[in-house]
Amino acid sequence: MTDERWEYDPGGPEHDPADEPTREQDAAGEPGYEGDGGAQSATVHEGERVPMDEDDEYRWHQEAPARAEGTEGDAVEFIDVKKSFGRNAVLNGLNLGIPNEQISMILGPSGTGKSVCIKHMVGLLYPDEGDVLVHGESVPNMKDDDLFDMRKKFGVLFQDGALFGSMNLYDNVAFPLRQHTDKGEDEIGDIVNRRLKEVGLAGAGDKMPNELSGGMRKRAGFARALVLDPQIVLFDEPDSGLDPVRTALLCELIKEIHEENGGAYVVITHDIMSARRVAEYIAILWKGRIVESGPAEELFNSDNQFVRQFLSGEARGPLGME
Repeated sequence: MTDERWEYDPGGPEHDPADEPTREQDAAGEPGYEGDGGAQSATVHEGERVPMDEDDEYRWHQEAPARAEGTEGDAVEFIDVKKSFGRNAVLNGLNLGIPNEQISMILGPSGTGKSVCIKHMVGLLYPDEGDVLVHGESVPNMKDDDLFDMRKKFGVLFQDGALFGSMNLYDNVAFPLRQHTDKGEDEIGDIVNRRLKEVGLAGAGDKMPNELSGGMRKRAGFARALVLDPQIVLFDEPDSGLDPVRTALLCELIKEIHEENGGAYVVITHDIMSARRVAEYIAILWKGRIVESGPAEELFNSDNQFVRQFLSGEARGPLGME
């Protein structure tokens, strides 16, 4: 009895099923990639793409589960975090540890949930499932007063600097000190002027935000993020809108200030050159999970086909336009 799978003529009198295209080959006959973690092959007819099962969708993801207990060495930890907006699952079982005293980068394609991670860290979003720990304390389970105190551990540099347009640069940088401390104006002035000097804006305190270039606004936002001496500093795509030279200068500034102040710096970006310049630890986020994470040098030499494609900016690989 003829097997229906082979009833069409592939071009010869005899046909070996081993010659049949597998799910690693696309409809055009493009060969797949090795290292798929044991994905099972499947019969593919001409012009047909076999849908992947749930496990296959994550076959490039190699990240081990988060630790069940403790956060030794981690400033922030995500444990099996899931977050959806309507039917759109943004984080889908995310496990990630952000180490203390290092510059970490969360990289990944646009729209993959990088900024959503930041909002979970500071308690602006809560997970649907799982937990987020900051220095070992569960953010979703914090009382409001504890949450407000926890947020003082963070400094945040937003994409455009997020300066108040009605305030000059000095007042913008002083704002967190006036809101969250009882310091006098003389002490506030010393702190503000020191931070402005660190970011190369000494003497620019009387300027309004609309008088500043994009790079100056970024640096002003950086100064404001530092005035409370945060233990964790978050950068949400700091290179957005900057030319390559100013991006390089901002990266050097991040490195210099981290060397001076320490703490956990977390940079959200998809800019690979920035990662090469400053990252000590890298986590690659895709489809709501970590593909791979570890020391930057290890990831730039990774054997994972997705990581290699993304970090080299190649068109060919597991990541497509979908």
